[in-house]
Amino acid sequence: MSLIQSAKPNGHDPYAYLKDVFLRLPTQPYRRIDELLPHHWQQS
Repeated sequence: MSLIQSAKPNGHDPYAYLKDVFLRLPTQPYRRIDELLPHHWQQS
C-alpha cells in the first residue's frame, strides 16, 4: 500500500508502476534496487 501511495505524488500511475516493478524485480541487480523506488523509477 505504501508503494502505491508513494507513486501517486511522484506522478506515476500506480498500476503501471507496480506492473513494471514486478516484471523487473527478478532480474534487477541488487546494487540497483533503489531504481525501483517511486522517487527514482522511470518506466522501461
